[in-house]
Amino acid sequence: MSAPALWTTDAMARAMRAERQGVLPAAISGLSIDSRSIAPGEAFFAITGASRDGHDFVTAALAAGAALAVVAADRRAQFPADAPLVIVPDVLVGLRDLAAAARARSKAEVIAVTGSVGKTGTKEALRLALSKDGATHASVASYNNHWGVPLSLARCPEGVRYAVFEIGMNHAGEIAPLTKLVRPHVAIITTIAPVHLEFFGSLTKIADAKAEIFLGLEPGGAAILNRDIAQFSHLKRRAAEAGVARIASFGEHKDADARVIKSVLHPDCSTVEAKIFGHDLAYKIGAPGRHLVANSLAVLAAAELVGADLALAALALAEFKPASGRGAPIEIEPPGGPALIIDDSYNANPASVAAALAVLGQAKTGPRGRRIAVLGDMLELGAKGVALHRGLVEPILDNRVDLVFCCGPLMRSLWRALPASRRGGYAENSAALEAQVLPAIHGGDVVMVKGSLGSRMAPIVKALQRAYPRQNGNGDRGQDVSKAGEGSRQRASVQG
Repeated sequence: MSAPALWTTDAMARAMRAERQGVLPAAISGLSIDSRSIAPGEAFFAITGASRDGHDFVTAALAAGAALAVVAADRRAQFPADAPLVIVPDVLVGLRDLAAAARARSKAEVIAVTGSVGKTGTKEALRLALSKDGATHASVASYNNHWGVPLSLARCPEGVRYAVFEIGMNHAGEIAPLTKLVRPHVAIITTIAPVHLEFFGSLTKIADAKAEIFLGLEPGGAAILNRDIAQFSHLKRRAAEAGVARIASFGEHKDADARVIKSVLHPDCSTVEAKIFGHDLAYKIGAPGRHLVANSLAVLAAAELVGADLALAALALAEFKPASGRGAPIEIEPPGGPALIIDDSYNANPASVAAALAVLGQAKTGPRGRRIAVLGDMLELGAKGVALHRGLVEPILDNRVDLVFCCGPLMRSLWRALPASRRGGYAENSAALEAQVLPAIHGGDVVMVKGSLGSRMAPIVKALQRAYPRQNGNGDRGQDVSKAGEGSRQRASVQG
C-alpha cells in the first residue's frame, strides 16, 4: 500500500510559483532535505546550508527513490534535461512558501513552543497528549530554526486536528518570522534561562527575544507563561503589548492557572496532583525530573485551551519517554554488574545541567554504586561563562553526586572548585576524557553525561556502550540498578 499523498505536485508547484521539468508524479508522500534518509515517493529539497549544498546530493536522492527534487533555477543546468525537477528561484524561500500554503489549508489547532530550556520535551509531550484525542502533527527532533520550522510546517498533513511546532533562536529577531509563518492559536514559553547569553547580555533581552512568539498569534489566541520565573511579569507585559487575547500561567505559584498541588519525584517517573483551570487532575509522568512536572502543566493548559480531552491528555503523559541525548536511560554492563547511563549529551546550559543533576540525584544506585556526572563545556555564555561553570558546584553537592569528570577550558573552573573527593578526572576535550571515564565505571553506578553539542559528549556515551554492552541482549533501555546485585544478570525494567 502506497503512502498517502501529502501534496499534489500541482498544488506544491503553485504554492512555490515553480517551473517544472521532466516526468513528475501526480503527488508526493513527504518532504526531505537529507538524501541519506529520503523515502521513495518523497520530494527532495536541495537547501543550501552553511557547510553543504543540497544540490550536490540531488542525484543521490533521486537514485534513492525521491519522486522529484526542488532545485534553484541557477543550478538546473547541472542536471539531465529529463530529471524530475521543480524549479524555484531560491529553494529555502520555496520551502517557506509551501509552509505558508500548508498553514493556509490547515484547520488544525496550532500550538507553538519556545523557551530557553524544555522546548523539545514539551513539544513531544504535547504530541503524545494531543494524539490521544485526534490526529496530531509535530515537528521532528529539534527542527526549530529558519529551515526546520518551514520544513515541519510544510510536512503538516491537511486533515490533522492538532499541530505542534517548536521555535528556537540564537539571536533577537529570529522567532518573529517563524511564529508569523506558524500562526499559532496557543504559544508557550517554558522558561527563561542564561542560554546564548553571549549574544544577549541579559535575561531580560532573552525574554524579549522569546516574546517575539506572541507576534504571530492568531486573533483570539492565548499565551501560556511560567508563573514561577522572575521574568513572568515582563513576559506578561510583552504579551499584552502584542495584543494577546488571553494570558495564562503555569507553575507552583498560588495564582497559576495550571498549578501543581503536590508532586512526588521518583527515580524513574513523577506523580502529580494539579489543578488545570479549576479541573483537579492526578497523573503520572513516565520520566523523572522536577522540570518535567513544571512543563507538564503547560502541556495540559494548552490541551485545555485547544479543546482537547484533558483527562486523556493527562493519562497519556505516563507514556512519555525522554529522547536520545535528552535524558534517555541506557543499560550497560561494566565490571561488577549492571550500571545505567543517563544520556543527556545533546546540549547543555546552566538550567538544563542543574535539572540533569537533580535527576541524577534522584537516581537509585546499585550496591556500592555511585552517582557520576560527566560534564562538557556549556557554550555561548559570554563573559559569565567561567562563573556559571563554577556555580555548578552547589547543585553537584546538593544532589549527592559522588564523582565528577570534566572536559573543556570552561569546565576547568568547575574542576578547580570541586572538593578533591568529588574529582574524577579532567581533560581538555571529550576524546581525551573518554580514556579516564571508561575504566572508572563499575557495576551499580549511574552515569549522567551532558555538555553543549560543540563539546562532543555523545561519543563518550557511545564508547561506554561499546565497552560495556548488555549481556542479556533483551533490548530494555532502562533499569533500576538498586535491584541488581553485583554480577547479577537480573534487571528491573523501569520507565524512563
